[in-house]
Amino acid sequence: MGILISLVVFSFLIFFHELGHFLAARFFGVHIEVFSIGFGKRILTKKFGKTEWSFSAIPLGGYVRMKGQDDSDPTKKSYDEDSYNSKTPIQRIIISLAGPFANFLLAFLLYLLISMIGVPTPLANVGTVMKESPAQVAGLKKGDTIINIDGQDIKYWEDIGKNISQNHNQHQFTILRDGNYIDLSITPQFMESEKRYLLGISANPEAYESISYPFLKGVDFAYTQTLHASQYILESLKRVISGIIPMKNLGGVIGIVDTTSKVSQIGLVAMLMFVALISVNLGVINLLPIPALDGGHVMFHLYELIAKRPASDSIMIKLTLFGWAILLSLMLLGFYNDINRLFG
Repeated sequence: MGILISLVVFSFLIFFHELGHFLAARFFGVHIEVFSIGFGKRILTKKFGKTEWSFSAIPLGGYVRMKGQDDSDPTKKSYDEDSYNSKTPIQRIIISLAGPFANFLLAFLLYLLISMIGVPTPLANVGTVMKESPAQVAGLKKGDTIINIDGQDIKYWEDIGKNISQNHNQHQFTILRDGNYIDLSITPQFMESEKRYLLGISANPEAYESISYPFLKGVDFAYTQTLHASQYILESLKRVISGIIPMKNLGGVIGIVDTTSKVSQIGLVAMLMFVALISVNLGVINLLPIPALDGGHVMFHLYELIAKRPASDSIMIKLTLFGWAILLSLMLLGFYNDINRLFG
């Protein structure tokens, strides 16, 4: 059942992304030939209006095929009035950006829904203490509840970070342990991997409180979470490229499906949080300036806008093939890592 849910979720995310492209293209009068969820042989097709809506055999993505636009062969162009190529570079940029924008919008709406249902907010209860960390040296233990830092009352886990200065200053903690109040002095330590001062502790995942927000605060929460999720994905990409995160940790579609299946068994809110994060991930990845991705299309259109002429067909073909080579390599690496993780 979990696998079925994860496939439905993944297909929905792809559908929403492609729907963004579809709506933007139709707004500018571009004819959509095919709207497909999945790649490869089309196993179910229904024509509505002039567009063929399809489910294809390989559920690892999807595409919208517009008249005059073909990623597999950039030379296949049409300059009819309802063609993609007949539109201005600005219009084509908007069409290209509409897919990632749809993913960010979906994530925002999911976070907004979560804010209404109830946001699981970690309490200031210690789950783990890193060995030889400032917290362990000071005597903090798993299960301790932090109730005060430098005279400021603490309830939620996020309050700890707000009251820890980003320097080597000592802080006075009051903790609750087995019904007893204990005072500790802890000096944060700069963690090179995180590029900030930390105590060396993590929250207890079982100690949380569900908080529902009124609409306006929910909107602020949804915006903040979408922004933080985007920053998290970008930082993760930066660490992979710089080698801080080994390539063996790179996951693929199988890993996403497997994790979605597991998260779906935890609860609705956990499921929605994970789906929102994956939606942001799709949006960010598709904005990368790699030919064959939306960011690559934007790159070509920006060149045309600045140079007042499109890039030559030979250059576009070479760059597109290079882009597909990168994508396929990453997909195969993700597939290999997923199989290794699943089967040890």
